[in-house]
Amino acid sequence: MIVQTQTTSFKAELYQAVHNLLTDTIKIALYTSIADLNADTTVYSSTNEVVATGYSPGGSPLTGVALSISGTTVYVNWANISWTAGLTARCALIYNASKSNKSVAVLDFGADKTSTTTFLITMPANTSTTALIRTA
Repeated sequence: MIVQTQTTSFKAELYQAVHNLLTDTIKIALYTSIADLNADTTVYSSTNEVVATGYSPGGSPLTGVALSISGTTVYVNWANISWTAGLTARCALIYNASKSNKSVAVLDFGADKTSTTTFLITMPANTSTTALIRTA
């Protein structure tokens, strides 16, 4: 089952000072519709990961990290990311490659998304109500 969420282990690890989203290598990997990614996902796994020419196992590093504060909300987002590949993906896992591939968040695309040349993930606006990672 695929459920979009920050993973429970990530939330706990924030309080344990495990992750530094500004300096660690944060990656995103793409998965098929039979992936089982949800709040209980603790680490990156290649099980049911997309296989396609132009896509490397483990995905790609996210870049352009932006950490912001608005009132009592802290939020983080990254730049859009793309792969020059023909592929079909149903979801993605954001994970911390610098910290033993610990999970951060699951993105649910809502349905299979297919590209013939470039697969693009457009990140949400970096605001306190729409950013990918938010803590109020």
